[in-house]
Amino acid sequence: MNIIETQGLRKTFHSRAAKDKPQTVEAVKGVDLTVREGEIFGFLGPNGAGKSTTLRMLSTLIPPTSGQARVVGADLLRQPEQVRRQIGYVSQTGGAEGSSTARENLMLQAQLFGLSRAQASQRTAALIDSLQLESFADRLVRTYSGGQRRRLDIALGMVNQPKLLFLDEPTTGLDPQSRAHLWDEVRRLREQGTTIFLTTHYLDEADALADRLAIIDGGQIVSEGTPDSLKRQIGGDVIVLGVNGAKSQAMALLHAQPYVRDLREEDDQLHLTVEQGEEALPAVLRLMDGAGLPVSRLALHRPTLDDVFLRQTGRSLRETEA
Repeated sequence: MNIIETQGLRKTFHSRAAKDKPQTVEAVKGVDLTVREGEIFGFLGPNGAGKSTTLRMLSTLIPPTSGQARVVGADLLRQPEQVRRQIGYVSQTGGAEGSSTARENLMLQAQLFGLSRAQASQRTAALIDSLQLESFADRLVRTYSGGQRRRLDIALGMVNQPKLLFLDEPTTGLDPQSRAHLWDEVRRLREQGTTIFLTTHYLDEADALADRLAIIDGGQIVSEGTPDSLKRQIGGDVIVLGVNGAKSQAMALLHAQPYVRDLREEDDQLHLTVEQGEEALPAVLRLMDGAGLPVSRLALHRPTLDDVFLRQTGRSLRETEA
């Protein structure tokens, strides 16, 4: 069953530019996607690609300019209140009050959803236990580490026991250990039956967490599938070659080699997709040496999501985030 279905979802913003001339920015350009019930769905792309704007539309925070969507069985435009009752949303900045404790934040959130004080207390205790907040639940939020605060943010998003939880860049700014712990929490929520829709610009996060993902760039989805199926689209191994200013000569030689399936230039280096990388690597080195071209870098790796992004957009996602 699909818990999210969109057709032609668009968002255009209007602003005033220099000399009061109107300026139109199309942030999302006709997104079609489906998210299945019970999965972790990743939305991968660089900053400014349209990830957060899409998520904010799906969570009813901003209206679409055009298009249609159904979220948890409700029409996004005609039944926004029904959508809100069944979703949780965690923004990049979070929503916890720093001068209160985690327990106080959760109690208030639960009562805002209409729970009695006794029900709110019971729900708060359950969330503190399930998200392992007990050791700091009665400290002021402003004293928390980044990882502790994000776990509280997720708990706040889960107060109404949503069927679908939106996480916008959930691990941005966290240290590696906190990121790993948060990944475990996300997996645990999925195991408990919650569908997760998360945006990220981290390649390793999308690869490690997402059951399926969509890659978005410039407001458009450029590829969609499981991480493994997307990487299989590359159809071979990847050799990264640096030739110290001799790219044109190297490309001319490599284009003529039958073992080179795809050849792209990226940031003063050449990226070759080849069959049987272990055999192609020494062949490339012999080719460059025979032509007298200096090799500054020669590396072999299996296809990654960055290679998928590079093939679809012509640039590296790692470079867009540098």
